[in-house]
Amino acid sequence: MRKLKFYITALLLLFCLIPAGAPVRADAAANCYYVGGMTVGFSLSAGGAEIIGLNAVTAEDGTYHPAEDAGIRAGDCILAVDGIRVKTISELNSALERSGGNSVTLTIKRGGETAEVPVTPVKEKKSGNYKIGVLIRDTLSGIGTVTYIDKQTLRFGSLGHDVCGEGINTLEITDKRVFLCSIIGVNKGIRGRAGELRGLFMNDKAIAKADAVCKTGLYGTFEKNYDFSRCESVLAAPVSEATIGKAYIYSTINGVCPQKYEISIAKVDADNRENKNFVIKVTDSRLLEETGGIVQGMSGSPILQNGKLIGAVTHVFLNDPARGYGIAIENMLGK
Repeated sequence: MRKLKFYITALLLLFCLIPAGAPVRADAAANCYYVGGMTVGFSLSAGGAEIIGLNAVTAEDGTYHPAEDAGIRAGDCILAVDGIRVKTISELNSALERSGGNSVTLTIKRGGETAEVPVTPVKEKKSGNYKIGVLIRDTLSGIGTVTYIDKQTLRFGSLGHDVCGEGINTLEITDKRVFLCSIIGVNKGIRGRAGELRGLFMNDKAIAKADAVCKTGLYGTFEKNYDFSRCESVLAAPVSEATIGKAYIYSTINGVCPQKYEISIAKVDADNRENKNFVIKVTDSRLLEETGGIVQGMSGSPILQNGKLIGAVTHVFLNDPARGYGIAIENMLGK
């Protein structure tokens, strides 16, 4: 009997002496995240003139579609005209004016590949300027909410939905700074019209760097000197663990500090491919009073249930701002 007690004692001592870096602890830490909820502002450069749509050019002698006829489409990014780099809308317009209506060669980036595309600008009747029939943007700006920050890598995910535009899945970004955003007001949501958060970029507080924009949001890495002392730590849970009933979201609707608000999960759809894995309803009287429910800028607000991170807010119902959609967290992790 004494020998048995000795072995039990030795085994207990052995388990107590397992180093902190043992595999079981590393596996657990790899699935541990800081809860987001803070609002961030971003102004991301496309690295060129990104095409978000095509249109017609009305000239003196008729209507033309130069870009469409050349095979250009939404989602393409114009990098250069006749070998000269263009990064902004004004640079593209200047290059088209220099053409004098003669054919130019556009360097187009599409899906990671580049190609040379000839196109002939048309002189627009109304403005007198040469156009190729494209709607373009050179920056992507807005505010949104951080969903999570990986405790080990400081990798973050936010927004939970596409920010590039209809039919555009990825965006090459060159201005990577992500700023803390202070919320100074709210346009309350009402039936038929989405509300929105009004915020100011704190340009002296770049808290993260973005490196990816895709159909599930904005991703990057937080700065190491960010103060995480107020951030709650949680484990992530798959959508299979989500249930109908009470849950919580973390959002910032005033200043820079996230608050916890009660919601109810009304539906779980694990197989939805449009980032609408949950139907949620705001039940917290404070949030309903201040915002009317879900408003623009709250996208990315983390959803927690039973103490675990299960998803993020993505969309609001226009006919009922108290209700909206959420994305399952596993669709955001690993980006």
